[in-house]
Amino acid sequence: MTSDAKPNLLTATGESLVHLIHEVSAAELPPILDNPALDETTLALLLQRRDLTSAFLEELLRRRNLVKNYQVRKLLAFHPHTPRAEGLRLLRELYLMDLVQFSISPGVLPDLKRKAEDQVVAKMPQLPLGQKITLARRSPARIAGALLADGQPLVVKAALANPQLTESQVLKVLARRGLPPNVVQSIAQDPKWSHVYNVRIALLRQPATTLSTILAFLPELTVSDLREMVAPGILPENLRHYLQGEINRRLLKSKEHGEASSDKTRNPPRE
Repeated sequence: MTSDAKPNLLTATGESLVHLIHEVSAAELPPILDNPALDETTLALLLQRRDLTSAFLEELLRRRNLVKNYQVRKLLAFHPHTPRAEGLRLLRELYLMDLVQFSISPGVLPDLKRKAEDQVVAKMPQLPLGQKITLARRSPARIAGALLADGQPLVVKAALANPQLTESQVLKVLARRGLPPNVVQSIAQDPKWSHVYNVRIALLRQPATTLSTILAFLPELTVSDLREMVAPGILPENLRHYLQGEINRRLLKSKEHGEASSDKTRNPPRE
């Protein structure tokens, strides 16, 4: 762009302005902020550029008349070069589904992603059932985990089917005190999560897990884990009794197997 063309940034309109938005280098763009023709539509086009500098975006944010539009503020929140302090402020203004979109956008800094998720989780108690179900189906892992603990059957079902839900989040849910029993049972009966070993251990520790569920899991748990769980103060006494019985059964079976193998060694079958 030549020096003769630079004034066009202040006066261009219509297609000429759109052309300049796409063609001018990032370093030459600042004068465009003083162009009276720069409206929310052309600003949205401008904010699609990933090469805008933090200094330029900071100056744009000072022009309150230019950032009154929600779509403009949303694009600024999503822009990778928006100054962090301003980005945090803009996050607080985003609508719920835009916060979710922000939290799953590639390149978002981890602390900003967490802030966005925090805001979504904070808004959950006031959300209608339909919106919770929608969120549970397609939100990132941390939000899906919070919705899993919600307790409403349709929300729990949607959260368990969410492909973003992680083992870590399921374990965090099962570690909660006062978890609704239907959440525990839904996890215990889920075709995916009920077969995850660490989830089974967490279900064993969860007071709301039914005895029939625990007894079904016991044969799949290792003796070392069972021994750890029967230590005093971890489980109720009646449940410790069942675990100790399983340990004794395994030890007896192992001993009998060892003796049988020893007898075969001492007395090999005759040919």
